[in-house]
Amino acid sequence: MKQKQPILGKTGTLFFLVIISAFPPLTMDLYLPALPKMVDVLNTNQTMVNLTLSSYLVAYAICLLFWGPLSDKFGRKPILLTGTSIYIIASLCCAFSGNVESLILSRILQAFGGSAVTVVATAIVKDLFDGREREKIMAIIMSLVIVAPMIAPVLGAFLLELYSWHMMFFALAIYGIISGLLTLCYKETLVSRYAGSMIHSLGRLGVVLKNPQLVFLLSVFSIVPMALMAFLASGSYIYINDFGLTEQQFSYAFAFNAFCALFGPTIYIQLSKRVSVQKIISLCFILLITCGLLTYNIGCLSPWFFALIAAPATLCVIVMRIPATNLMLEQQDADTGSVVAIIQFTGMILGALGMTLVSLRPEYLIENLAMIQFSIGVIGGSLWLIAKNKPYVLEKLVKMTD
Repeated sequence: MKQKQPILGKTGTLFFLVIISAFPPLTMDLYLPALPKMVDVLNTNQTMVNLTLSSYLVAYAICLLFWGPLSDKFGRKPILLTGTSIYIIASLCCAFSGNVESLILSRILQAFGGSAVTVVATAIVKDLFDGREREKIMAIIMSLVIVAPMIAPVLGAFLLELYSWHMMFFALAIYGIISGLLTLCYKETLVSRYAGSMIHSLGRLGVVLKNPQLVFLLSVFSIVPMALMAFLASGSYIYINDFGLTEQQFSYAFAFNAFCALFGPTIYIQLSKRVSVQKIISLCFILLITCGLLTYNIGCLSPWFFALIAAPATLCVIVMRIPATNLMLEQQDADTGSVVAIIQFTGMILGALGMTLVSLRPEYLIENLAMIQFSIGVIGGSLWLIAKNKPYVLEKLVKMTD
């Protein structure tokens, strides 16, 4: 760790990074068990309820571009405190929403606050760690963050049995308060701040986008989250409506998927000691293609077949995320906040597109998901074949393993 944290220490800093990195999965997954029931309670339809997911993602992605550059100018801590405050207020607004329209608007505000927190989380990791150590820290954080989607649906289903879907957003507000308290204990890690104006700091996004190597890697890896987000948007409907599982049973099936994903970072770290990163990424794209074919042909036979195919597809996305993020961060020495914002923005926007595409034919959700998995495997794999032996990839991979 390049800078000491007097109050948090190394272990406390790691815990802090896990907490603020877990905002997206918790905010997305906690109320997934309630989605089918919310259609009736809010007197609306599946498309409108799904908008509470996709609108959050789109707003979250756009707001990343606002907060990322500002964290390079004003520092990580002020942006964190501002973001958590907005998130807490928005979560309470969600809890008191009486119709789907107000819920969607509150979710957009929630995304505005939450995006500030998570864009800074990744920037802090780069502030504090380099090379192989950064990769290991990212793997540890991701492994622990993955616990969130395991716990969130189970907790959500439990709250749904005792209270109503409103209580889930009260729980998110409490989580925001805890994150804010930890932020107060965090010591600023940004050493050199951008000296230009606030408007000019936002213009650093354009500087980053002039980096052709980064842009090409973005085109390779930003489509990968589409597979995971499509599963998140369709999973509850497939398990509950198509297979007839209860909300509680769905939460267990979803937790199984997250449990398998939990091993993704560890698998990558151990495998990368023996196998080149290029081969690991290539294998993930091949496996994603295979999962798409299996989902299309046998995924509809039973919830168990579907779960056993969805798990390795999710695993591929998680395994790729560590080297992909690290490789893209290495393409730009400065403007870390802007780089992180662009990386997360493209992933979220395309993730929202995946959620929309999988819902276009509600009666064929399994087939839709299969085609998305297959297409991403083919397109991403083809682009990776072009990039994997380029100097800007090979040279950075050597630095990452030092």
